[in-house]
Amino acid sequence: MLEISREGLRAIEEHGRRDYPDECCGILLGTASGRDARVESVRDVPNVKEGERKRRFVIAPGEYLAAERAAREAGLALLGFYHSHPDHPARPSEFDREHAWPNLHYVILRVAEGVPDTSTSWVLAEDRSVFHEEDLRIAEGD
Repeated sequence: MLEISREGLRAIEEHGRRDYPDECCGILLGTASGRDARVESVRDVPNVKEGERKRRFVIAPGEYLAAERAAREAGLALLGFYHSHPDHPARPSEFDREHAWPNLHYVILRVAEGVPDTSTSWVLAEDRSVFHEEDLRIAEGD
């Protein structure tokens, strides 16, 4: 299960709205205990993909390193990533599976005609064969 505050989810939704019709992307920082994790910080980062940004995203290595450093300094862990699927379902594509890392959390936001819609969360199996959907819990009052 991945837990995120309503404020954190709103930040992801706003990023998806702002970057539409391109995919947005960002990094999830927080705490983990076993298979459960809680997002404490959402870091939006630019999609630096050359061309085809409507269906693909790339996070610059420097952004990733900065997020790891920020997590370490705050006593958090890099839990995973988020990205949007403009006008496509909030489930991983084959491309997503081929480029994901096992055991990290991947939040996918469907943005339909510029309006944020469904959010889901996924974890790639250790053998990289399949994504497993996990519960995405929205924490109220945070």
